Amino acid sequence: MASPDGASGVGGSPEETELSITLTLRMLMHGKVMAGVSKGETVKRIREQSSARITISEGSCPERITTITGSTDAVFRAVSMIAFKLEEDLGAGGDGVSAGRAPVTLRLVIPASQCGSLIGKAGAKIREIRESTGAQVQVAGDLLPNSTERAVTVSGVPDTIIQCVRQICAVILESPPKGATIPYHPGLSLGTILLSANQVRGHSISE
Repeated sequence: MASPDGASGVGGSPEETELSITLTLRMLMHGKVMAGVSKGETVKRIREQSSARITISEGSCPERITTITGSTDAVFRAVSMIAFKLEEDLGAGGDGVSAGRAPVTLRLVIPASQCGSLIGKAGAKIREIRESTGAQVQVAGDLLPNSTERAVTVSGVPDTIIQCVRQICAVILESPPKGATIPYHPGLSLGTILLSANQVRGHSISE
């Protein structure tokens, strides 16, 4: 998930070493929720201001995978901007419920082999993350369909979410995934695969 970037800084200070780590973070987002984030100008602004590479999966299914790649600093800046944008959109669409800040939810997609380190012995690590950040963190018990990844749901106000994502990233950087990772692709269910494989020539499946 993380790999040293070939180009290291001239000084080789701890800060430069930290920035030379390339982090890739995958998030599962519902189309309706991320409508404001995925607009061309918004994504362009987040890319420019964070210096992170951001890609959003294509497809007609309601869920999309947003992949953020860059130095740890750039990735955290991008997550911060996305979290604040989601909060802004939630506030704008509020049904008159403006008392207090609406909680934002992000769903990270993480290889299952790293989830044990994130949960910790008897749940100690995830409890520590919850208590120190104030965010709600939930690791799904089941794998995402046709993959070796699990969803990790983080909820709270943007400030707590950003702290929480930082701590989660620190854990996964220290515990690289074991074995091959089969990434999750939204909408790619076994039924879809079988349908496309068995689709009779000359026949189309109507919606």
